[in-house]
Amino acid sequence: MPLRIQALLQVLSTGSLAALLLIVTPTQAAESDAAQKLWMGGKRAEAVAMLEESLRKTPNDLELRFALGVMRMELGELSAAATLFTQLSQDFPDLADPLNNLAVIHAAQGQLDLAQAELTQALALQPAHAQALENLGDVLLRQAERAYQRALKAQVAPQASTQAKLKLAQGLLRQLDAAKAP
Repeated sequence: MPLRIQALLQVLSTGSLAALLLIVTPTQAAESDAAQKLWMGGKRAEAVAMLEESLRKTPNDLELRFALGVMRMELGELSAAATLFTQLSQDFPDLADPLNNLAVIHAAQGQLDLAQAELTQALALQPAHAQALENLGDVLLRQAERAYQRALKAQVAPQASTQAKLKLAQGLLRQLDAAKAP
């Protein structure tokens, strides 16, 4: 997976699997915890299989579905993760987290306008969602780079100010990618 996509996907740490503040039954929590322990122990395929088996028993479980989506995302299975987060955002329209994660996937795929719309929607639901705010900043910075590149192509003679802005944006993006790289 290219470094830029890896950097975008690392917005969610593996610790975020436990970050859901949801009311769940002890059995569901135990299954989620067990899968997370497998995941953290490097047994990723077993963790995914455990969540999938648990979801066969309780297919509407929010925590299990979200955890599976995060795992799929971290495995680079973006299509499967996007499907999970899309379904979660439809089934639980008041939650910002599925929209935030969906935006991360779309940004990684270069769909910046869609990612911005999803982050805007997530922030409308939860205005102080720190990760969505940071992700929106990342998306806007990438959109700025794209706009400066287009401006340079559209200009008859490249303007020094546009070139300087593009270099600044690209420098910030390199720093952003380096900070998120493993």
